[in-house]
Parts: sequence; structure tokens; C-alpha cells
Amino acid sequence: MKFKGLFFLCIVMICSISLQAQEPVAPIFPKLGKSDTIRVASTNDNGVMIPWMQLNEVTIFAARIWKSPAEQAAYNRLRYNVLKVMPYALFAKRRYEQLEQDIARTPEKKEQKQLVKQCDKEIKDMFNREIKELTITQGQILTKLIDREVGRTTYDIIKQTKGGFAAFSYQIVARVVGHNLKSTYDPTEDRDIESIIRTSGFYQ
Repeated sequence: MKFKGLFFLCIVMICSISLQAQEPVAPIFPKLGKSDTIRVASTNDNGVMIPWMQLNEVTIFAARIWKSPAEQAAYNRLRYNVLKVMPYALFAKRRYEQLEQDIARTPEKKEQKQLVKQCDKEIKDMFNREIKELTITQGQILTKLIDREVGRTTYDIIKQTKGGFAAFSYQIVARVVGHNLKSTYDPTEDRDIESIIRTSGFYQ
């Protein structure tokens, strides 16, 4: 009996020690200075709160060595053309995303058609005002960048919003003037364009 009582006493002592060890310990926060007013996330590292914040991705590009002045001149022309049409691609992305959101919130087919018509009018107005002045090369780059930004070719966008016949008709006209509405963007194949976009400040 004495052994049995001693055994239970040991169990009670061990349990009490275990419970005391599990009591939460107040975390230690770093001392704040006079200018420490920005709230940041923190991680509890063995009772010590370590502040941290996520930094934006930084891409480092090596200085490019040109094989010839002609190659550098070609790259400079490409850079000029990309910077010329990139705002139009970004506009198309924002406008198309807004159109999709508006259509998703509008159950009536008639109202959806009005939304598509309004979007089409805005793009046509921009075309008549600015895009019609683009060169063939700039137009080709623009169709690629629309695929890059929207995730769909210009042909697919027209087909979805205006129908297959309209997309086919637009493609015929585009091919006559040297464009292809089905052009897709490949970051590997179009690595010079990708490099220009990444270093241009559009995504800062």
C-alpha cells in the first residue's frame, strides 16, 4: 500500500510540473523608438517577437554586351516600340477585366450587350484617336502584349465579346495590313520584350 501511495504521489508531482511547464509565457516585444510608427508582421521565436516585412521582388539584369552597333540600334528601336504600345495593352487589360466584372454582376442579356457595346465604343474611340497612328511593327507588338496582359489573344477577346464572325472579319482586315490578332506572347521567344517591360518601371 505504501508503494502504491508513493506511486500516485509521483504521478501527481509529474503532472503538476508538466502543467506548470505548459503555462503560456508572455512574449518579449522589441523596444520601440521615437520614429517606430509603422506596424509590421512579427514571428514568435521561442518567446521573442521578431518583426519582419515582405519586400518587393528585385530583378537584377547584367549589363548587355552588343555584338555590333546595328544590334544595339535594333534593340533601341524595339524598346521605343514596346514603350509606345505598352500603355494601350495595360488599358485593354483594365478595361477587359472591368467588362468581365460588370457582365458577371448583370444577369440580363440585354444589359450585358450594352456593356459590351460601351466597351467596344471606348476602344474604337481610342483607336481613332491614337492607335491608328501605330506602325505595323508597333501593332504586332501590341497584339502580343495584349495576350501577355489579358491572358487571351485579341482574336479570342473579340470572339467572346462580339462573336465568331466579327472576330473572323477583324482578322481578315488585320492580315491585310500585316497584323495577326491571334499572335501570342512567349516570354522565352520574346525575351527582349520581356526584359524591356521588366526594366521600364510599369510594375513598380
